[in-house]
Amino acid sequence: MTAPAISYPRIGLLIDGEWIYDRPTLCEVENPSTEATLGTVPKATEEDLQAALASSARGFETWRKTSPTARAALMRRAAALVRERAEDIAPIFVAESGRTLAEVRAEIERSATFLDWDSEEIRRIYGRIVPTDPPIQQYVIREPVGPVAAFTPWNVPMSAPSRKISASLATGCSVILKPSSDTPATACLFAQCFLDAGLPKGVLNVVFGESDHVSRTLVLSPITRLVTLTGSINVGKHLSRLAVETMKPVLMELGGHAPVLVDDTVDPVEVARLASHWKFRMAGQFCSAASRFLIHEKVYPDFVKALVREAESLKVGDGFMEGVQMGALANRRRLATMEGFVQDAVERGAKIATGGARLGNRGWFFRPTVLADVPLDARVMTEETFGPIAPCMSVGSMDQALEIANSLEMGLAGFVFTNDMATADWLTHELQAGSIALNCFTSPGADAPFGGYRESGIGREGGPEMYQSYTVAKTIAERRVRV
Repeated sequence: MTAPAISYPRIGLLIDGEWIYDRPTLCEVENPSTEATLGTVPKATEEDLQAALASSARGFETWRKTSPTARAALMRRAAALVRERAEDIAPIFVAESGRTLAEVRAEIERSATFLDWDSEEIRRIYGRIVPTDPPIQQYVIREPVGPVAAFTPWNVPMSAPSRKISASLATGCSVILKPSSDTPATACLFAQCFLDAGLPKGVLNVVFGESDHVSRTLVLSPITRLVTLTGSINVGKHLSRLAVETMKPVLMELGGHAPVLVDDTVDPVEVARLASHWKFRMAGQFCSAASRFLIHEKVYPDFVKALVREAESLKVGDGFMEGVQMGALANRRRLATMEGFVQDAVERGAKIATGGARLGNRGWFFRPTVLADVPLDARVMTEETFGPIAPCMSVGSMDQALEIANSLEMGLAGFVFTNDMATADWLTHELQAGSIALNCFTSPGADAPFGGYRESGIGREGGPEMYQSYTVAKTIAERRVRV
């Protein structure tokens, strides 16, 4: 299959229900597989941002008074449009992200599932009656927190906006979305589905611009009442500091460095097969990607050998090519980062078991890489990799593996492989991360909470726990006698 002719859409700002295109250029959008320029991204002015804030305030007053039934119906219509347009959105998604066609189709569907689940969960955002001595009766209701400022990354340009937009709409909040300028069209096409589903003006606004200008304007405004980010730890800390200035809550899904703990009771070849699918999907550019392989010394040689075979069997190339299993890195910066990780690890004593270098001379492709005998002081063992590098380390026991796994300030996801029930129970409870997968590689969907320990974030996305961020509890005390 060859790359189809792409009609890349014009990127605009969505403010008060209208797309605005006549703004200065912020940057160009590049195809990571070909290095070709796809289009340009507009830069919002201060006036645009203030207009988006005012629109969001008006949209909130409309949407918070809209019944849960009506909100749910609109979300279902939007989900239906996402699915109807999937094959139109997918080629544009591939072109600007560098990912494979199969991967982007899966993310488009995943984005719709968030809307599905939240549209049903709307009816279960319950309050409660508090038993009180007569004549006072107390009850608690949950109300929408207010307009939301949402910031989303380039690696999941549809599912990250979907989580935040879906939660906002379900709870009765309006939302201003600032997507990544690297993958803007996917987010804009997603936003259009809500407009075409009948979303009132102002409930969803989309802006692009200089990151610091946009974040300061949206976060410091008294209009926004929740700040949510899927992104790096440093950006999360910056936005959190800004949010403190106006005493508003934050919901932060930040970086991770997911450890994989493998004991000596498992089949190392089978675990390596499973690990390869998870490690190298999206070229390793997702927050719950396996980042450190801590393997019991008894199965370590067989595991590394099997993982090398799996990595070398992967077909890497343009996401439109038939049979491609791994696409390009997002940009030139990611390529340089991968090269730096490998060089640092080798200088500290690691061995390149396979890969370790750029693939080809056009596009930002990096060979699926397995590093063996990686020391703990290598950067790849402590910094979020966000790329197709699998660092492996032999451990003498699961006690040692657990100590290493919990040694970082990040704790987003973790993976445990064992056939011993006691070991499984011990490791899944003691591993300090927001989500743990036992004998499989997976990540929570719409119905379960996802988020991190410590520097990996604040709050949870997905599941009913998410609504604690998007709503506020109000206690009402009622004197039940005539006055």
